[in-house]
Amino acid sequence: MKRSQLFYAAVALAVTTASVGLAAPEPKGLGDPGVLDSLQVEAENGKLTIRGRDARQQLIVTGKYSSGQLRDHTHGVTFAATPADIIEIAKDGLVTPLKDGDVTVKATLNGKEASVVVHVEGVAHQIPINFKNQIAPIFTKLGCNSGGCHGKASGQNGFKLSLLGFYPDEDFEYLVKEGRGRRLFPSSPAESLLLLKATGKSPHGGGKRMEAGSYEYRMIYRWVEQGMPYGNPDDAYVVGIECLPKQRLMDRGSDQQITVLARYSDGTTEDVTRMALYEANDPEMAESTEEGLIKTLDLAGEVAIMARYQGQVSTFRATIPLGADTSSIPAPANFIDEAVFAKLKLLGIPPSQLADDATFLRRVSIDITGTVPTEEEVRKFLADPAPDKREQLVDRLLDTEAYADYFANKWNLVLRNKKRQADDLYGTYAFYRWIWESLYENKPYDQFVREIVSASGEATSNPAVVWYREVNEVNEQVEDTAQLFLGLRIQCARCHHHPFEKWSQNDYYGFAAFFTTVGNKTTPGALRTQRDRRIFHNDRVAQSQNPRTKENLKPAGLGSDALEIPADRDPRVHLADWMARKDNTFFAPALVNRYWKHFFDRGIVEPEDDMRETNPPSNPELIQALAHNFIENGFDMKWLVRTICLSKTYQLSALPNDYNLKDKQNFSRYYPKRLTAEVLYDAFHQVTNSTQAYSGLPGGTRATQLADPSIGPYFLKVFGQPQGDTACECERSQEANLAQSLHLLNSSEVQTKISGGSGRAQLLTNDKERSHDERVKELYRWAYAREPNADELQIALAHLKKHEANVKVAYEDIIWALINTKEFLFNH
Repeated sequence: MKRSQLFYAAVALAVTTASVGLAAPEPKGLGDPGVLDSLQVEAENGKLTIRGRDARQQLIVTGKYSSGQLRDHTHGVTFAATPADIIEIAKDGLVTPLKDGDVTVKATLNGKEASVVVHVEGVAHQIPINFKNQIAPIFTKLGCNSGGCHGKASGQNGFKLSLLGFYPDEDFEYLVKEGRGRRLFPSSPAESLLLLKATGKSPHGGGKRMEAGSYEYRMIYRWVEQGMPYGNPDDAYVVGIECLPKQRLMDRGSDQQITVLARYSDGTTEDVTRMALYEANDPEMAESTEEGLIKTLDLAGEVAIMARYQGQVSTFRATIPLGADTSSIPAPANFIDEAVFAKLKLLGIPPSQLADDATFLRRVSIDITGTVPTEEEVRKFLADPAPDKREQLVDRLLDTEAYADYFANKWNLVLRNKKRQADDLYGTYAFYRWIWESLYENKPYDQFVREIVSASGEATSNPAVVWYREVNEVNEQVEDTAQLFLGLRIQCARCHHHPFEKWSQNDYYGFAAFFTTVGNKTTPGALRTQRDRRIFHNDRVAQSQNPRTKENLKPAGLGSDALEIPADRDPRVHLADWMARKDNTFFAPALVNRYWKHFFDRGIVEPEDDMRETNPPSNPELIQALAHNFIENGFDMKWLVRTICLSKTYQLSALPNDYNLKDKQNFSRYYPKRLTAEVLYDAFHQVTNSTQAYSGLPGGTRATQLADPSIGPYFLKVFGQPQGDTACECERSQEANLAQSLHLLNSSEVQTKISGGSGRAQLLTNDKERSHDERVKELYRWAYAREPNADELQIALAHLKKHEANVKVAYEDIIWALINTKEFLFNH
């Protein structure tokens, strides 16, 4: 059946809405700073210390204004040093020592000045170079030990370094003792192959990495000249780094110089600004130079810049206000609104208006139950005058079986419950039903997780053990537990120190020790090929060996002390106890962030299961308040859903105003999201009044009720239904593609179900007692949960009049056009 492309275009145009108005006033950002009152050179305790000929110090000069604003002037002031022969100061504020002594540095701008005393030591009697502290970081800064170069497992062209320099002792061996000493020549450092290749004087697949005479070149030269010392066992080592300043209010398109201080085990500090690596968590908002100069771009919001040095990480946070008038922000309905609206006021981003009843009805029905409301539900809700009808609606939806269907579908897939062979059928459906009943009965989340992680027995008596069928290796159990229930991706730490976090191999294998006593055996009477196994605890002391150091590690929660667990106690019970503790900083935040992502299509931390110090939340107060209240309410998941949906933040319109169109992280409006494959398929059948049969399942089964994703039809696959292969919700594809458009536009399945003899088009055609006007309005209530506007109604009636000889075809055209619009394909 060929549909009218012209009619489709007309309907699509009619249902497309936009915010149209007069040009908005230009937002003021931070506004006029006022008069420069004073300058200040940032320094701890008013004094800076530089130790050693090879040390450097980045100065930061801050201007304080009459408005209270702080602005960076490091690159605009004039520096002077008295006496002048102790240090050298570059225009950008980088200090290089020349000899020992004390010197006063003065910064001047527009008649204002500030000074700081700099103490220099260790130049006359130079401190020996420490390979771990001063040479290994150079290879990281220049990219030599990255995964694409010498840091990969096999090295590059016969030369290998540890990934990102996490194991400097091994790097020292590679450099100094391998290759018959051909890489380094102490008698003539400049002829060392390491320097010749890095400066491009000798052919090098990695290209030129440094300039002769640069700081990095001089450091390596002097290290070779000194005889390539590694350092003494009692030498100080880096225990942490810190960005200064830690955070700052900044205008769009402005700069802020930061310093990175490394803190050593002996209590000393060193400026490592020029040796650290920088990366913004949102490159559309800010970027950084190699020297630590932060540059904000054109978007308002909050951005974090990660600094990494010697396996340590820290962040600088920039808050970038838009500066528009926020007096229209509504009164908060709960603590969610208080946190969100406070952030919007700080940023000067006014939120959109509250959504109308029709929009809210469709939005919350989809988000809670995965179903679009029926035509009768639409009529009743829109006609209901009760002031609390939205609250009543949310409570009613949470009490339905459809709520359990939808969220069981979500959890079933990330818990990797899937059928791979015929023998899996019982366990798959038993585990799905256990998940469904846990959600329907509102089992507390901590208990839900505990029963999965510590599950023992057989699927017939305890279906939660089926989780161990797919997650049957210790590394899978570790990584899925961390990602699903703690919001941490620690996979990297299995082989090496995590590149963007503090987790080491010891952290990984200490966590793995919780699962080392898990045993499994074939259930009595079952075939040996059957994957559903009996899970039990082996009575032995739980420990896990770090494969690199061969150290045996006791069970330890991430960031927590190791536990002494008797051999007869299942360590997984202790793991569940640790996760559910009120002071656990991962467990509750991970769940509330995962659910926030479900409702807003963006987590407070994004991605939702990558919660780390270097990927901070866009609204720390919000996630802390959600996690705290979630714990205080007994890990009640229905409470969490209800609280989110009854906030005014959730009820904001998806239509942007003049200022929040570019906002993508502060929840100043509802972010439209594509319907998931299952929800879209069910909505399509509801609107067309058609059905889909699934193999082995009763008639009337919806796509959101499928326990086994493998039996889904092509429609679900092409629209991104995941197959439960991983614990990551990113497996679900929400990206649009050509195959999806073609399937909706002209697939035989869609055309057949629209034109079916018992379909919606036929029912509307047979309804002779009502006018076309009333029937079109009914159809819009089915499709969009609202009445058509005047233009939409006129287009539909005109099309029906053109096809008076065959009204059914006209109704088929209208249905076909409606399901192909963005308003139908998106939740908004």
